[in-house]
Amino acid sequence: MSTCILCHQYFEEVDSWASLFSLVEPDPLCSTCSEKFEMIEGELCECCGRPFSGVADEYREGNLCYDCVRWDQDSRWQGVLTKNRSIYLYNDFAKDVISLYKFRGDYVISSIFKTPLKKAFKTHFNSSNLVVPIPLSDERLFERGFNQAKALAALLDVQVHEVLARTHLEKQSKKSRSERILAENVFRVTGEVQGKEILLVDDIYTTGSTLRHAGKVLLEAGAKSVSALTLMRG
Repeated sequence: MSTCILCHQYFEEVDSWASLFSLVEPDPLCSTCSEKFEMIEGELCECCGRPFSGVADEYREGNLCYDCVRWDQDSRWQGVLTKNRSIYLYNDFAKDVISLYKFRGDYVISSIFKTPLKKAFKTHFNSSNLVVPIPLSDERLFERGFNQAKALAALLDVQVHEVLARTHLEKQSKKSRSERILAENVFRVTGEVQGKEILLVDDIYTTGSTLRHAGKVLLEAGAKSVSALTLMRG
C-alpha cells in the first residue's frame, strides 16, 4: 500500500516489470488524483505549445496561436522564444496543487512531477540544452523559502545552471498582459551563455512574458537559442 501525496489516501500500486526492476519511479499519486490532471495532447501551437483542440480558427494562424502571432509582430520579441512545451493544462485542480506547492511551501509535492517532466524533456529537448530555472528575486525567495522552478529543474537529473538573476518587482500574477510585456529590467545574466542552447524551466506558462523577458537578455548575452519547459499551460 502507498499513500497519495495529495489526498493522503492509501492506494494499491499497480505492479509492472519496469517498476519491479526500478526502471520507473513508483507512482506517488492515487488514480483519482492523477486523473484530475489534464495532459496536453494533440495538435499544438508550434511555438508556445498551446493545444488547438476546441480553438476557433480566428484564434490561430497556421501553426501558431494568435498570441504567438502577436508576439512575433513586435520586432522586440520576434524569435525570442523558439518553443515552449507544457505538460498539463492549468485547470482548477492544477491551480490548487500549484497553490500548495508554490505559495504554501509544500516542497515535497514537486516529486509527483518527476516522471512526466523527464519524459517531456527527453521527447522535446536534448542533453545539449543548458537547463536554466527561472529565478526568484531575493525578496520572493525569502518569502517562499525555495524556488519552485529550480526544484522542478532538479527533477530532470541533469546539471542545473543558475545564470539568471531577477529584480524584485510586483508579482506577475497581479499584472495585465500589457504591463507584463512593458516591464523592463526584469532579469540580468550572471553566467556564461555564449553560444548555448538554453532551456528555461518554470512552473506555469500564461502570457509567455516571463520566458520572453528572460530569453531576450540571454540572447543579448550571446545565447544561441532559448526554449522552455513548463509544467502547466494557462
